[in-house]
Formats: sequence, structure tokens, C-alpha cells
Amino acid sequence: MKLVRYGQPGKEFPGIILNGKIVDVEAFGEDFGERFFETDGIKRLRTWVEKNLKALPLIDIEQRFGPPIKRPSKIICIGLNFSDHAQEANMELPKEPIIFFK
Repeated sequence: MKLVRYGQPGKEFPGIILNGKIVDVEAFGEDFGERFFETDGIKRLRTWVEKNLKALPLIDIEQRFGPPIKRPSKIICIGLNFSDHAQEANMELPKEPIIFFK
């Protein structure tokens, strides 16, 4: 199960990719934001999907997909995380990962 959000920018709805199909899970009643993850949301969603799968609508693959997580509070990045990137930047590969936040 992979999390997705689809729809117009700023008005996305929660969905999942399950067995190669995109399934609408808006009826779960919760988007994929911080509270979802703080309260064991993936486990709760998986249990809910198992009970309701036959009734869940499929999503048209032609939908616009947005970020899978609603308004993350931070994004953790790893700089120079592959050799081509280091070469492009004319830098040596770091001995330790370069970690920064956005």
C-alpha cells in the first residue's frame, strides 16, 4: 500500500495504490498529515481498507497527483547522495552524509 493524494492543487484527496490500482480512501475521514502519522495512521488505514476494500472507488489514472503528505513540517534532505551529483558539483564524495532540512 502506497499513499497518494490526487486532485486540484490545494484541494487534494487521499488515496492509495494497492495491487497496481489507485483507490480513493477519502471515506476513511482523514488526510495524510502530521496527526495521521502521530496516531499510527498507516496501521489504522490498513485495517480500515481491509474491511472496506470492496466498497472503495477506483481513481482514474489521468488524475493530477499532488504530494503524498499534506503539509509536512519539515523535509530532511541528503546532499551529494550519489557519485554523479558530487561530480556535477565538482566536489569529493563526503565521508559522512550531508544532511539538511527544508
